[in-house]
Amino acid sequence: MLGHAELITRLALAAIMGGAIGFERERLLWAAGLRTHMLVCVGSCLIMMVSAFGFGDVLGQPAVVLDPSRVAAQVVSGIGFLGAGTILLRGEVVKGLTTAASLWAVAAIGLAVGGGLYVAAIATTILVLGILAGVKPLEEHWRGRMQTRELSLSVRRGSMTIDTLQEATRERSSRIRQFVVRPGADPDVEEVTVSFVRLSRQSVSSIAQRLRDNPAVLSVDEIDPAKS
Repeated sequence: MLGHAELITRLALAAIMGGAIGFERERLLWAAGLRTHMLVCVGSCLIMMVSAFGFGDVLGQPAVVLDPSRVAAQVVSGIGFLGAGTILLRGEVVKGLTTAASLWAVAAIGLAVGGGLYVAAIATTILVLGILAGVKPLEEHWRGRMQTRELSLSVRRGSMTIDTLQEATRERSSRIRQFVVRPGADPDVEEVTVSFVRLSRQSVSSIAQRLRDNPAVLSVDEIDPAKS
């Protein structure tokens, strides 16, 4: 049986570790933030200790078999309902998956602390914080490069062909995903939409400037993918 000091130490350590991860989510203003992560971690820790040490008075009784792993398994599966509450569908984009995963990881950290696996719990906390805070800039950079970017052009009728566009894009011509020409409001004007993939904003801006230098191009607008 655990002593009172050890019991309180484990609960406090679980609160600190859950709070460290929750603070990162709170910083980004997610619904499941500091308090939610702390509560999940402390609750998981307590459940693990109850499972492992809370039935000492019935040990040795006939037909009594204790399996702490069964309670731990229920925590891992039961945390799913809380994680599901953080997942939102905004238009066609799913948001909150990372926060749901962090809640799941925090529950595991709480179980580890409750089981006395301090090194594993501390190492996992550091790794989770590194993933949430450190990998995010790399992920955003990669997503930014993979985003579809568009240019909207107004040109003189018949002046914009795929060859003209490839000349303006130069070595980036292989990144052209779509080239659409539509009649404009003026019979002598056409509206052109060009989509690019895996191009940075700077590259698209450079292409737009070269197109503006073409006398047949009346206007060029860059479409922000975040607002389209």
